[in-house]
Amino acid sequence: MRAVLQRVAQASVTVGDRVVGAIGPGICVLVGICQEDTREDMEYIAKKIIGMRVFDDDESSGSMWKKSVQDKGLEILCVSQFTLYGKTTKGMKPDFHQAMRSVESRQVFDDLVVQLGKLYDPAKIATGEFGAMMQVALVNDGPVTLQLDSRNKAVCKKPAPPRLCTAAGADAQ
Repeated sequence: MRAVLQRVAQASVTVGDRVVGAIGPGICVLVGICQEDTREDMEYIAKKIIGMRVFDDDESSGSMWKKSVQDKGLEILCVSQFTLYGKTTKGMKPDFHQAMRSVESRQVFDDLVVQLGKLYDPAKIATGEFGAMMQVALVNDGPVTLQLDSRNKAVCKKPAPPRLCTAAGADAQ
């Protein structure tokens, strides 16, 4: 399961001419579900969404990266987005075969929203409309945008060697 988490001043989802979900300050999360995702993947992403420290401390210290959405009592807008599993390595047309089929992924997405409510406060969680063409509007705060992936749980032990980018855009070693 993949999620793109964005700290926002506000966010909303519109389908046609009606707003189906809206939040004030908090996080907007775009969620992609792949064919191999399990309950464990969903629970991992839910814990990360609730616990990720992307907010500053309000106290006089003003420390950055100290508070989660739960710590601050803020809202979450959760939007299903199968295109997070778009494969773009071959040709110019994205391949979405890794994404879970709609019927199954709707249940997994619904389970994620329920799990978020169990870990936090269901009244503070809004969603888009699953399977609909949506317009997602947000004011990114920071900006702060993080990628979460339930398949990348391990901590990297050995850093990758530094790479330099030339003026032409090609990598140099």
